[in-house]
Amino acid sequence: MKELEYPFDPDYILRKKKAIRRQLLERPDIKYIDKKIAILGGSTTSDIRQILELFLLDYGIRPEFWESEYNKFFEDAVFGNEELDAFAPDLVFVHTTTRNIISFPRAGQSPEEVDALLDAEYLRFEKVWQSLEVRYGCTVIQNNFEMPYFRLLGNSDATDIHGRVNFISRLNGRFHDYARAHGSFFINDINYVSAEYGIKRWADPGDWYRYKYALSVSAIPDFAFNLAHIIKAIYGKNKKAIALDMDNTLWGGIVGDDGPENIHIGHEDAVSELYTEFQQYVKAHKDIGILLTVASKNDEENALAGLNRPDSTLKPDDFIVIKANWENKDRNIVATAQEINIGADSFVFVDDNPMERGLVSGNIPGISVPEVGAPETYIETMDRNGYFEVTGLSEEDLKRGEMYKANIERAKTQGAFDNYEDYLKSLEMQAEIGPFAPVYMERIAELTNKSNQFNLTTKRCSRAEIEAFAADPKYITRYGRLEDKFGDNGVVAVSFGHEEDEDRAKVFIMDLWLMSCRVLKRGMEYAMMDEFVNECRSRGVSKIRGCYYPTAKNKMVREFYKDQGFDKVSEDEEGNSFWELDLSKPYESRNIAIKVN
Repeated sequence: MKELEYPFDPDYILRKKKAIRRQLLERPDIKYIDKKIAILGGSTTSDIRQILELFLLDYGIRPEFWESEYNKFFEDAVFGNEELDAFAPDLVFVHTTTRNIISFPRAGQSPEEVDALLDAEYLRFEKVWQSLEVRYGCTVIQNNFEMPYFRLLGNSDATDIHGRVNFISRLNGRFHDYARAHGSFFINDINYVSAEYGIKRWADPGDWYRYKYALSVSAIPDFAFNLAHIIKAIYGKNKKAIALDMDNTLWGGIVGDDGPENIHIGHEDAVSELYTEFQQYVKAHKDIGILLTVASKNDEENALAGLNRPDSTLKPDDFIVIKANWENKDRNIVATAQEINIGADSFVFVDDNPMERGLVSGNIPGISVPEVGAPETYIETMDRNGYFEVTGLSEEDLKRGEMYKANIERAKTQGAFDNYEDYLKSLEMQAEIGPFAPVYMERIAELTNKSNQFNLTTKRCSRAEIEAFAADPKYITRYGRLEDKFGDNGVVAVSFGHEEDEDRAKVFIMDLWLMSCRVLKRGMEYAMMDEFVNECRSRGVSKIRGCYYPTAKNKMVREFYKDQGFDKVSEDEEGNSFWELDLSKPYESRNIAIKVN
């Protein structure tokens, strides 16, 4: 919804929040995932909850909320709350601010006394986080602290150990250390958001004393938008790729008319430096695993000449696919998506031309098309929209571009074989398959939230939930990592399920089965099933049961269990099908080309 994209009008959102909510819930193009979110607040949170819901609905997440009473965040987390226990949250958000810091240093205190004060303040919050982990085992998001609205020591408040600015900065550092050490704990960086918004406007002391609002009402949409970025990233709603126009987007001018030697790029003038900075910003996304592509109305020769200029930051090799032709850009983006095997709705399309933006947004449901204005706003508009919010960088993230390029090479090689089985064997594939391991937890959680096509149940899991399944002896968990002569694909398959007792026999229920689109039709699913069959038999399991729940994107796996040798037990009117494999009968492995370590 355009009204909820940056730059948005916060007053409009606050004024029309009920109407916006109704419109979002009536949209037929969104298939929501449901999540229970508990808000433990150190101040009034009702308006935050209402606005946060709008942004989450826009991202395809339908939240159910539970709110603590005013300033009961510590008691509810540490001592428990029956209502919260019954709610069983998927995620807990701890909304605290500088108003919730109990004690600040006083002039005359020794460094040791100030350190002890810092420890006491930090440990109070750490107790909250640890108690939530033990009690609920769920994802936790915690605000860090905004700067104080006065500086008793003036500029020395930042450097003197007795200053509030210094104390808050050190406390924030301790919070950030904890986040780095705990994979299911995230910081909502209101220290940055409040600075961007303007600390003088961020909080109104009058609102605090009248209503216990720790931030001004007008700042709530910016606050909630930032928080929503984290939640949507946790649950796999990030974008994966950028499709870029070229003329007056990557450089100033029109390369076909002006010639590559006359476009504005490099450092010769202010306009050139502006576009160079944008190219640097775009290229930095490649380093965190975002796929870069081109969708430009241009002759390819001219487009490549622009990128090959010595002072161009972006080079042709930085892009997975370059579509520089005279086709409509929506068609080029769809073709690119099919070529690299991701959804067209996974793209962010950046173009200076409002007509092109309207064409693409109107013809590709779900694609993000930021309303970029003047070139100097490109970075701000993209960055504030949080399309690529990072909640963790896995090895696969850092190598994603290389992996997709290798996939394109594999596709080219396939054309040289008449027999598909011979092609698969030529890849010299080797798989590493094993129980969920700590080193892969981030990637495993990421796959459960991002994979849509080869996903039989589309069960979405946080890292905390994945870790809980791995630790439960009733569960069998398996990840699959695949490499071949073209390179390492990383962890590409994730499956898990649990044992149940039935009529004095053990039955294994497959809860989730998914695979990355990068390795479709290479037989990885057969290698994974072999491992499950072997493990189930070693545990004395008599039957494996699985189900398929249809979605708009997973039709390709409708007959998955049939291909694996399962018998269909039933199918309901909505297309949900239920399958069973009898382990007392012979099992035939269908893996023909993958060597499993």
